[in-house]
Amino acid sequence: MLTRREFLRNILAGTVGAVSFPLLGLYEGSKFHFAQLDYNGDWDPRPRDYKRLMSALELRTSVIASYERKVLRLADTDLFNFPFLYMAGDSSFEPFTEEDRRRLRKYLKLGGTLVIDDASGTDISPFNTLIREELKNILPESPLTRLTQDHVVYKSFYLLYSASGRIIINPYLEGITFGDEDRTAVFYSRNDLGGAWSEDEFGKWEFECLPGGESQRELAFRMGINLILYALTGNYKEDQIHIPFIKRRQLL
Repeated sequence: MLTRREFLRNILAGTVGAVSFPLLGLYEGSKFHFAQLDYNGDWDPRPRDYKRLMSALELRTSVIASYERKVLRLADTDLFNFPFLYMAGDSSFEPFTEEDRRRLRKYLKLGGTLVIDDASGTDISPFNTLIREELKNILPESPLTRLTQDHVVYKSFYLLYSASGRIIINPYLEGITFGDEDRTAVFYSRNDLGGAWSEDEFGKWEFECLPGGESQRELAFRMGINLILYALTGNYKEDQIHIPFIKRRQLL
């Protein structure tokens, strides 16, 4: 079984074919796919968000990105082919079934990464309330906590000092970390990352980023790239040898 570091080395070299979990899925040769969770609710509040993010990922890193989004239900047989699963929402939704909870727990325990994005843009959000309850049901032994500034996700590609998005509800990410692996399997943003990435049908930005404007949007793209790189590589950049390189990226 390949490690996440070996996986990244292979994907950058363009040598990985279709593989099984937990290497997690590459179709079309070695391309990274943006997989999004379809659930019983408003699961797609930002239907064009992934396009610009995939473009930025491919332009700024050596990861080869697919521009076709993969939409998945938790019951889908190929769920376990994808290392990165994005869940967005801006309103209430139906509770997961017990079988869906079991499958999502298995996905996370086997090495998958779930990125949850509250797109409501409000401090009091039904989506926020419900997803927290779901996470308690799925992983009762692993609480959702604030991720401190020294977490690897803030330096997996870009060196970041806070969490951004279309709007800033919380200037930080929350997450669920498995202590036995020192791996964060769930990341949670309250800031509508997808709203910052979204373009309209004419290729214009769909939403204004408040209060920071275009610099805030850029930080949201950097966070998206960091989250994807973390999903592919894990904690390898905890190694201090990478810090000088990461610091130089601040100039980009």
